[in-house]
Parts: sequence; structure tokens; C-alpha cells
Amino acid sequence: MPEGDTVLQAAKRLHTALAGQVLTRSDLRVPRFATADLTGRTVLDVTARGKHLLTRVEGGLTLHSHLRMDGSWKIYAPGERWRGGPAHQIRAILGNETRTAVGYRLPVLELLRTAEESKAVGHLGPDLLGPDWDPDTALRNLFDDPARPLGEALLDQRNLAGIGNVYKSELCFLLRVTPWLPVGELPDEAAARLPLLAKKLLEANRDRPTRITTGSSRPGEHLYVYGRAPRPCLRCRTPIRKANQGDGSCERPTYWCPRCQHGPTP
Repeated sequence: MPEGDTVLQAAKRLHTALAGQVLTRSDLRVPRFATADLTGRTVLDVTARGKHLLTRVEGGLTLHSHLRMDGSWKIYAPGERWRGGPAHQIRAILGNETRTAVGYRLPVLELLRTAEESKAVGHLGPDLLGPDWDPDTALRNLFDDPARPLGEALLDQRNLAGIGNVYKSELCFLLRVTPWLPVGELPDEAAARLPLLAKKLLEANRDRPTRITTGSSRPGEHLYVYGRAPRPCLRCRTPIRKANQGDGSCERPTYWCPRCQHGPTP
């Protein structure tokens, strides 16, 4: 699933391709908005809000999209072959004289009034990569439910926006606790580090094509734990473990080192 850093990169690419240009092509391939036509309108900007994309156009309209697991926006030059997937997976096309943005497999696509964007993103907590970032508010949100496992709390975008499964696992490793540790049992030192460390991880990767949390560019050593089971921990050489974590409705693969990280495990 794309996380805050990759969504921000997508927003930058879309903004560069579309902002300030008049739309010459508009095709929203979802039943509710299939008749909507944005041609003739100027794209004002494309902004990331957590894992959400907001494409604002002239006339007070916003196209809201979310990539979730495998959605993507691709940018093409005139005459370039579209390679994002088969035609039946295309959900949106926005084009001008020099670029065409094609949205593939978008599970969320809606057109709304810009003044009503809060209906789509108003529930989100402080954005780790946004101007509204507030570490104190994020920490208070996390501790509102002290019995909740830390990994689940970090993925809840209502607490803080931008963390996905990769950063959840990596952040817990750096804090030396398991993702199953109740938030209320997080040591004071770790709690104090959490919001700043989370922001540091996403900030470091906001412009990188390859996500790195270890500081190493060596192949296979970009991440401490995510995707590494059963390879050895980069710190202690203990085999990394993997298990699903979730509330039953959504189970996500989670990685941890049983020696470096302390707390309950499945």
C-alpha cells in the first residue's frame, strides 16, 4: 500500500503535469461521476493529504482519489503508449496539450466541492508531511486508546496521517517494541521519540525512488525488518519473524525482531 511519502511523490508528479494547464480531456470512469466533464477548466493544484490525493480545478471542484493497495496515477506524453494496466482498469483520465494523467485501479474516486474537502479528509489526524503536522496532537491521539496495540494505532489515519505497513514495522523496530505492545505500555522515552522519529523517516524518503530506513543503500539492507523474514536481523542476526496484525476485518503482514524488540507477540 502506498504510504505518505509515495503519495506525496505522486502528488508532485501530477502537479507538475497538470497544474496551471487547461484540461482538454476529462473522463471519470465511475458510475456516479461518469457524466461529469472537467474539460475547459484549469487545474489549480494537486495536493497530498496523508494517503489521499486532492486535485483542485477551476470552479471550486476537487477530484479526490485514494490509491489503497494497488491504485496508481501514471503520466504520459502525447503519443506515448499507456502501460499502467489494461483499459478496463482505468478509472480516470485528465489531459492537457502536453501531458495526460491516467488513474488505474483507483478504489476511491469522487468529485466534490473544494469547500467540502473535509468530507473526504477531515477525519485525518496531523499529516506527517503536511503543514498541519503537530507532534503533540498526534501523540495525544495515539494515547486516547491506551489498550490498543501500537501497530494498529499507528495505522489509524485518524491518529496521524501517512504511516502504512512498512513504516509501522520499521518504527516499532527503531523504538525497540513489538507492534502488539499496548500504546499505554510504551516506555516514556520511546513515546517522546515516536512522533519525531516517524516524521524523520517519512521526510528522509519523500524524494527518494527507493525507501530506505537503515541508512544503507546496499541491496537487501534498505529496511530493518519489513519484508525480511526469515533473514537475520541487521543488528543482532536473529531471524526476523512475520505475522498478521489487525482487528479481524483487515489483517496486514507485520515484521519484527524477537530479540531487539520487547513486548507481546502473536
